[in-house]
Parts: sequence; C-alpha cells; structure tokens
Amino acid sequence: MTFIVHGAAGSGSVPVEAVLTLAGAPFRVVETPTWEGEAERERVAATNPMRQIPALITPGGETLTESAAILIWLAERFPELGLAPPPGDPRRGQFLRWMTFVSASIYALYWVRDEPDRLVGADAAAQAQILSRTVDRISHCWSVMERQIEPGRFLLGDRMTVLDLYVAVISRWRPLRPRFHEVASRMGAVVRRVDALPELQDFWARRFPFEGDYADPA
Repeated sequence: MTFIVHGAAGSGSVPVEAVLTLAGAPFRVVETPTWEGEAERERVAATNPMRQIPALITPGGETLTESAAILIWLAERFPELGLAPPPGDPRRGQFLRWMTFVSASIYALYWVRDEPDRLVGADAAAQAQILSRTVDRISHCWSVMERQIEPGRFLLGDRMTVLDLYVAVISRWRPLRPRFHEVASRMGAVVRRVDALPELQDFWARRFPFEGDYADPA
C-alpha cells in the first residue's frame, strides 16, 4: 500500500520523502506549497487543520503531522534502515533532544518568516525587522547545537539518522548554507556528507536541487 505525503519541493516534506525513498516504500506526493497562498493552505486543511505541511497519511489511513514526529515514526516503521537509535541505545536521549530542538527552535520560525504580516500586518519596517531577527535567532540556534554535539561521520556518530536528513534540508533554508557553515562548521561537514549520499542523488535533484541560492559553497 502507498504512503501519501502532503508536501512540496524544497519544503519540510523533503526529509520525509527521503526516508521513504531510502526504504523503497511506495509513496506519492500531493504537491501543496502552502506558503504560496490561501488556496494552497485550504487544500491541506482537510488533512491537517493547521494547514501546514508536511502531513503523512499511512497505508493504514492514519494521519501524522509535525515533521519531527513523522521522521521518528518512519525511522521506527523501517528499523532495518537504522535511522534512529532504539530505546535503550546510549544515543537515544540526544537523538530525541536534537530532533525536538530543531523542530521547536528552528523550524517553527519559518512559519513567521514565510509571511511576517501574520504577526505585524502590513507594516513593512516591522516585517523587515522580523526577517532580520529570525535570521539571527536561527543562526544562534545552530551555533548552540554545534557547541553541544560531537559529530562523527554523522551528527550522532558513525551511523546516519533522520536527524542528519532533517538538518541537511533545513540548513539549506535562509540564512542559507554560507551562514550555517560560519556558525556550525562541524555540522556543515556532516550535511555535505548527507548531500552527497549516492542513493539520494536522483532524489535531491528532483525534490531539492542544490543550486542557485541553495548551492553549498565549496
């Protein structure tokens, strides 16, 4: 049976789609770039009343929302991939900590950044201030994470987890990779490794081409 992903190219659905691709699981994407306007948000409202992506409908008909929750669930649904430390693993606490941190402290700010008028109305100066301050806050959060982890080949050691996929995608968003490398150089080396995974090259090219503003500086 098929998974259904409500998402969009370059969005928070990309790491979800990446896991399904690695698992070889059948899935289809309902392309819903909610940042483009009210019509797109209404399209996803029946699946996620928050009118946000990603949302995942499982083959059993269950609806899952919240990117970190979906990724953790998928890692447990496909344990053969080894994409999450299991309960009892020494890495489990830090895995849950940083999955939640990225979701709550960084990802959540993009709801504000996508349409700052949601909070400050049509005041152009206030909107510009929000965009500037959220860039600084995102950079600060990445630097906090950088100082408190000890990456190996991947963020939690020598095995990739969904945390690596999550960070690899979100670090592409503004303030973009140059600023990310500036504040989180060790994590930067890891996400470049994730970018280069042979098994995901065709997937990245389709769903989040690393070019233009999103290119990673050499």
